[in-house]
Amino acid sequence: MPPSIWPRLRNHWRAQWKSHLGTLLLVVLVFVGVQAWQTRHVPTGPAPDLAFTLIQSDGSHVDATLADWRAQHPGQPVALHIWAEWCPICRTEEHSVTRLSRDWPVLTVAMQSGPPDAVARVLAKRELPWATAIDTRGALAQTLGFRAVPAFVVVDADGRLRSASVGYTSEIGMRLRLWWARLT
Repeated sequence: MPPSIWPRLRNHWRAQWKSHLGTLLLVVLVFVGVQAWQTRHVPTGPAPDLAFTLIQSDGSHVDATLADWRAQHPGQPVALHIWAEWCPICRTEEHSVTRLSRDWPVLTVAMQSGPPDAVARVLAKRELPWATAIDTRGALAQTLGFRAVPAFVVVDADGRLRSASVGYTSEIGMRLRLWWARLT
């Protein structure tokens, strides 16, 4: 840009900062409202004890419950990431979830993505080293209060559901929620 444009832009922003701040506030309020609406069915308090078939990172299958899985990570918050094989937004989060799972306990829930063998093939093909609960009909996700994917929720060290969201969640957003659950 020519040098003469910078002073005009600076003057415009100085004169209009209240308008821009108002627009930003409106965007934040809409975002918070949409998240509140999308997570309105997520129960408060203790996480329900879910029973599921678990595909472990080595590809083996075992029957498990959420309490069993959480017991492997005593005293720390864990993340539940609900995803679907057919979901394009879920695909964009895959690398973030994989990096997160290197530092934090993450249980992914494959909602309506097929039987255990089909999900195991997807995990292997995409090179996803996740512990994954199979949710063939979406019942686990619905028990957790989620009707859409991707979804993310933290189960704190006391077993309470916290910080639920639906839609794309950045890696830093996931990490901050787990960190906050550890602090409080």
